[in-house]
Amino acid sequence: MSTRPEALFPLFAKLESLDGIGPKTAKHMEALRVLLPRDLLFVLPQGAIDRRRRDTILGLTLPSVATVEVTVMRHTPPRNRGAYRIQVADAETTFDLIFFHAKAPYLERILPVGARRLISGRLELYDGQAQMPHPDHILAEDEADEIPDFEPVYPLTAGITQKLMAKAAASALALTPDLAEWIDPSQKSLAEWPDWRAALQQAHNPDSTAAVSPFDPARTRLAYDEFLAHQLTLALARMRERKTRGRASIGTGALSKKVLAALPYSPTGAQSRAVAEIAADMATGERMSRLLQGDVGSGKTLVGLLALLIAVEAGGQGVMMAPTEILARQHLEGLAPLADAAGVRLDILTGRDKGADRRAKLAALAAGEIRILVGTHAVFQDDVVFADLRLAIIDEQHKFGVRQRLQLGQKGQGVDILVMTATPIPRSLSLAQYGDMDISVLDEKPPGRKPVQTSLASTERMEEVIAHLDRATRDGKQAYWVCPLVEESESVDLTSAEQRFKHLRARLGEARVGLVHGQMPPDQKDAAMAAFQRGETDILVATTVIEVGVNVPNASIMVIERAEIFGLAQLHQLRGRVGRGSAQSTCLLMYQPPIADSGLKRLTLLRETEDGFRIAEADLGMRGAGDLIGTAQSGLPRFRIADLEHQTDLMAIAQSDARSLLARDPKLESPRGKAARSLLWLMGQDEAIRLISVG
Repeated sequence: MSTRPEALFPLFAKLESLDGIGPKTAKHMEALRVLLPRDLLFVLPQGAIDRRRRDTILGLTLPSVATVEVTVMRHTPPRNRGAYRIQVADAETTFDLIFFHAKAPYLERILPVGARRLISGRLELYDGQAQMPHPDHILAEDEADEIPDFEPVYPLTAGITQKLMAKAAASALALTPDLAEWIDPSQKSLAEWPDWRAALQQAHNPDSTAAVSPFDPARTRLAYDEFLAHQLTLALARMRERKTRGRASIGTGALSKKVLAALPYSPTGAQSRAVAEIAADMATGERMSRLLQGDVGSGKTLVGLLALLIAVEAGGQGVMMAPTEILARQHLEGLAPLADAAGVRLDILTGRDKGADRRAKLAALAAGEIRILVGTHAVFQDDVVFADLRLAIIDEQHKFGVRQRLQLGQKGQGVDILVMTATPIPRSLSLAQYGDMDISVLDEKPPGRKPVQTSLASTERMEEVIAHLDRATRDGKQAYWVCPLVEESESVDLTSAEQRFKHLRARLGEARVGLVHGQMPPDQKDAAMAAFQRGETDILVATTVIEVGVNVPNASIMVIERAEIFGLAQLHQLRGRVGRGSAQSTCLLMYQPPIADSGLKRLTLLRETEDGFRIAEADLGMRGAGDLIGTAQSGLPRFRIADLEHQTDLMAIAQSDARSLLARDPKLESPRGKAARSLLWLMGQDEAIRLISVG
């Protein structure tokens, strides 16, 4: 299987096999991510210049590009250092061609007086006179066909011209074979998409300026091909993971009934729906791989506990993993009273557990006495053995690698995996990043959570803000004060946090202000957090360490300094740290004037809405996919033609198409399956091809 189809060989040959490309040009092309003839097919024109012929330039609104046949009237060489002028006449009027630094013999040779020429270039008005500086094309009548009606404009890099790019692209297109169709026939006819080869021809040879828009059928089809290859790869990986048999864990409902009875409120519709989806997954013999996305404060912890209780009711154990000790202890505090109500033994394992205490916990775990474990990375250690692990929940998965997700899965036989994140991810990105998982979304807030009042203030009002904070904290309230990430340098962030800490202590009193930042030793960090949680300090000055998950119900004020330099999603996460108790909470976004429009737009949106999904979509629109998750660790595919931000629907169709194709033809052996293999080769998805071979 793992041999590339012969028809594709020419597209994977050396770049130098194309017209006009030698070793030097090939080196320049690398800057455009072009290493093979195949890559050139996917570098599409960004625009098209209208070069349709006209009889005369009269009636044109200048400046404008014009293509017109002319007779050369006379040459006027420059006096001193001016421009060389050549007067030409079209069917109705005359105008000048202008050349700087050109040699007279050369111009007399290509534009002899009395000759007919087809010229094309940008016409401008200068002192009321039409002129064309350095025409783009000067052709004899018999060469006129060389100019297309619409000339493609390619992205360029140093050492590469439009002419060279067009020639190389045409040469690559000539190598393109006719391939069997991999798109579902009904989808293709419904969308009225051309065949693959025809789509490439149309995209590289636009027949109008509209033909270069991303919504043109040829381009949409090529974008869909990229999405389909990506989703096939994810679906193959998902199939492979599911082959490692899961186990059916069917809950009796006895324990979850006790927990629900102990709650002071009823779960939201979204929580009940998510629990039902998880229970249905766990009841099958296949391994669950599900992502639970919930906005700040949407009640993921309860859903997580109810899922863990299904594992316990089925006779097994569950584990909930958190990226930091603070978060793990917080999960423990949140879950303990509910686990008590259900009569289930719950415990925690972190790097702090040592000696006899740790040995006792490990023994209880191996004997199956601890039914639910909350832990940090410490759970991955080899001597941590479960009696019967059935469900692993991973909180804030972007802090854990995929390898660790699999490692956890090996702690039991066919362990079900549930990943939780409090970062609302726009649908397009979740499809691209977690396309191999099923997704449950919590989009309602549990009753009793009051909206957080958000307001903006300039840093010029700093003293006023501190005075207000002094009054509020003397009335028993607590506040976070988040300092900006000045640069990606911990040391600079540190100084800003430490200076603010000293300033606030000087104003409000030593004992009232605490400090926590990323560079502190973990025990100091925990001690500062704990003192704030116990209410011993009124104000906690912090860097973005507190972004994820810290829970202090009495903290009802959040001040974010230099808010304009934070991303929207991050500001939304930080704001979610308040509003967890019964008091009315406020969030103050402090910006340093003058503030740019984009910064003001972000802060105003936050003032208007608390809907994390709306905020995430807006963030994506403003910053683009790479910046949103940080391209380096995002694991996001880089598409050449497809646009994640604007073609979400296309990605969703590709996902369901890929899954249904593999459900019918898991080894891609049908005619359409074989065509899909060609697509995977074409898109460089070698990993997917390996999965089919191994599968």
